Amino acid sequence: MCKLCVKSAVQSSPPTSPSRRVAIGMMGAISLLGMSAAARAAQSQPPPKPDNTLSPDQAIKRLMEGNERYRSDKTRSRSFTSTRAALAAGQNPYAAILSCADSRVSPELCFDEERGDLFVTRVAGNYVTSDILASLEYGVAVLNTPLIMVLGHTSCGAISATVSALEKQAEFPGHIQAIITALMPAVRAAAAKTQTQTQTRTLIQTSTIENIKQNVQRLQKATPILSTAVQGGKVKVVGGLYDLETGRVELIA
Repeated sequence: MCKLCVKSAVQSSPPTSPSRRVAIGMMGAISLLGMSAAARAAQSQPPPKPDNTLSPDQAIKRLMEGNERYRSDKTRSRSFTSTRAALAAGQNPYAAILSCADSRVSPELCFDEERGDLFVTRVAGNYVTSDILASLEYGVAVLNTPLIMVLGHTSCGAISATVSALEKQAEFPGHIQAIITALMPAVRAAAAKTQTQTQTRTLIQTSTIENIKQNVQRLQKATPILSTAVQGGKVKVVGGLYDLETGRVELIA
């Protein structure tokens, strides 16, 4: 059945009819085949940045070495014109980053990297949404990115607000409350741990780490693309904590 026929079947069939369900399934299959074709086409071409063709462990090592240069103020000089032509034709980032939207955290800077090196998704509180998951799946399935890092940071406003919501029943305007709802499971888990263990960290610090760990696990188990890649050893998902005062990224998951 052609795409036009499938579309016609979807539009003309009742919402609950078997033909509609079959047509929707076929449209999904067509979309997946299209992504597979895009991935094969990308793989058939030389990578725009050959140095970005790394194993997951090599990718982790490169990130941490870049962070050390950043911390010690020994970052490399950049020439944007030298890679502009290659990157206009495609991309092969060696790591994908799920970062907080906080303006004080910039993955390309804190890992001392250039355009085309990192596939960055950002949302306040660095948690997995359906859109971010889809973006990361694209990075793995089409761009062959071997590493995903969930990058949280100290003094996170989204985490602090969620702690206030838990302890003081604080409420927030507009769609901000949706972020609080998404982060609350990590904060509740962190609060339970602080009640049963002797902790030197504050609830905000413990919640920040718990949130990173929960989202690392969420990505590792995300079906069908990421979980398969992780189980096959093609991709690793790790967590990092960026310290705003020192600039250091600590691997924590």
